[in-house]
Amino acid sequence: MEVMLQTALRDDALTTTADGFELRIGLPWIRSMPLSSVYGLAVEVDGVRFGPEELAVHLGVRDVLAGSLPEEHGWWFVQDRLVVAGSGRLAAGAHAVSVDFQLLVPYLQARPGSPLILPFHLEAELESGRHAVSDVAKDVA
Repeated sequence: MEVMLQTALRDDALTTTADGFELRIGLPWIRSMPLSSVYGLAVEVDGVRFGPEELAVHLGVRDVLAGSLPEEHGWWFVQDRLVVAGSGRLAAGAHAVSVDFQLLVPYLQARPGSPLILPFHLEAELESGRHAVSDVAKDVA
């Protein structure tokens, strides 16, 4: 599990945009998951918290609020990055970034009749880049 968490926020995950930032998050799980299994997605940058109703998630040509992901029908594939956007200009340099969310695993039970829900907390010190990340991974569409 620790290796999956280490690769969820790669060195090139944080980019600046004209009106804020984008953060590309890798899925810290062993299998692709439906987007509807992502709950409570929140990001903190340098102590400023952005909740599920303040973050946009880029899904191809459209944006949805992070709080709306449980209603989505798409997939977050293991090799892809979920692109989360927030407002607030970032200065050049290093930033303390953390991500919190819950992942509902529909095929595993915590107890009879109740799916397993895993809390994830990711942290990294990231440099804000001004350009898109390398082509190692695709963005969720």
